[in-house]
Amino acid sequence: MKHIISILVEDKPGVLARISGLFSRRGYNIDSLAVGESETPPYSKMTVVVQGKEHVLEQITKQLHKLIDVYKVIDLTSTQTKFITRELVLIKICTNSGSRSEIMQIVHTFRGRIIDVSEKSMNVEIVGDDEKIEAIVKLFNKFGILEIVRSGKIAISRGSKTRR
Repeated sequence: MKHIISILVEDKPGVLARISGLFSRRGYNIDSLAVGESETPPYSKMTVVVQGKEHVLEQITKQLHKLIDVYKVIDLTSTQTKFITRELVLIKICTNSGSRSEIMQIVHTFRGRIIDVSEKSMNVEIVGDDEKIEAIVKLFNKFGILEIVRSGKIAISRGSKTRR
């Protein structure tokens, strides 16, 4: 099962290394990691996506709480809280004059943006959840994907209640 963990941490050097080391020592590969400023300086918010068994993730969550620079830890997937996830993806697609219009139509349908065009390729920006990203990648495979870069998943709880 995939777990999406939101971690509020002090924004200072070494915190990311300590947190990733904790996952590494437990033998968990981090599928996705995104870090950015939070609404409460001097804290940053991390979104970590990992796959694993519930009981081991509970142990990791408890150990994260013990780290001095960690302020709050929430395993969004194991709470009753509904949440929204997004990811930014840049895709470089092989193009020619015959395929450009079809690619542009797909980008428009998925509410993406064309950010660069050259004679033999097109760079596209897509923002969405896993299903949207996987669907557009599948459609672009027939043209030939030259390169793909994913930002890492970010998540936020739904509704007016804050998760501090």
